Amino acid sequence: MTPSEFQDRLLAWFDKHGRHDLPWQNPASPYKVWVSEVMLQQTQVATVIPYFNAFIARFPDIQSLAEASVDTVLQYWAGLGYYARGRNLHKCAQIIAERDSFPDSLDELLDLPGIGRSTAGAILSIAFKKSHPILDGNVKRVLTRYAGISEWPGSTEASKTLWKLSASYTPVHRVEDYTQAMMDLGATICTRGKPNCAVCPLVSACRAHIENKTATIPAPKPARKQPVKQVYFLCLTTNENSILLEQRPGTGIWGGLWSLPEFDTIESARSWCMARHIDIINEYTQPKVRHTFSHYHLDFTPLHFHTNNPNHFVMEANRMLWYKPEQFSSLALAAPIKRLLQQIYKD
Repeated sequence: MTPSEFQDRLLAWFDKHGRHDLPWQNPASPYKVWVSEVMLQQTQVATVIPYFNAFIARFPDIQSLAEASVDTVLQYWAGLGYYARGRNLHKCAQIIAERDSFPDSLDELLDLPGIGRSTAGAILSIAFKKSHPILDGNVKRVLTRYAGISEWPGSTEASKTLWKLSASYTPVHRVEDYTQAMMDLGATICTRGKPNCAVCPLVSACRAHIENKTATIPAPKPARKQPVKQVYFLCLTTNENSILLEQRPGTGIWGGLWSLPEFDTIESARSWCMARHIDIINEYTQPKVRHTFSHYHLDFTPLHFHTNNPNHFVMEANRMLWYKPEQFSSLALAAPIKRLLQQIYKD
């Protein structure tokens, strides 16, 4: 199938069956497209939509996002995961606000934190109608099956091949519709499990379908045993129903979010309290909980200490404070911590 035929078939399908009412499409501005593309990194559309709507309602433009505190931004990101995306979005907004115009070239976009080649391509093609290829997860799956690539698509060689394919099929005209069509096809038809090949506009030339390999292409990522990190989260409560929360460092897992103080052992948590003259009058643990990140498992045990003399010790840069349940909604909390706090105060 020639690139022209590939494009024509895909666009004809998109005109009838594509998604035309996503909240960042009408109207599609560079700001909305950028925010949506960052949110959609490793996150499905159905999950993103309510977060996007709330985010845009609070930060309707670059200036409002740039002027907000990172804590406020992360509050609206909490639950989406991969929190470096939220921090980078805030940094980008500050850089763009200073320039007073949204960058519209590949090099300028790639210079911004958190924007890679595929995200930049999506912004340029959808918001600026400039012909640039993309290679997000959906597009990668469509092209891997179409070309019958047996390697794991994340490998160096397969990635090079897929970028060449993506570039060769990306049109000059209607590039914004083509880009959306490729993402829609992967999300709704060429799905990971049980792709609906019968209604795919590309099925007649799809190597995976012709060779009956749609179940094995794309190949899964080579298995690698995930390391496990064991920690205790200290749930230190007072007679006034307050709990001690700590804001995590700006980088790393849950960067900038509010969490519970973390310790390697129960004894280190006890010693920490003793050093601050916090008397522990009751102590117990809850069953271990596993939270899985992209590259490791976190097994955390909620460790409950109760004190009747909360010492208002000097807290470094206000990163550790007592909070009551009614204040939780104003905090950017990591999702597992939010669930744990809800359980504690429900119980």
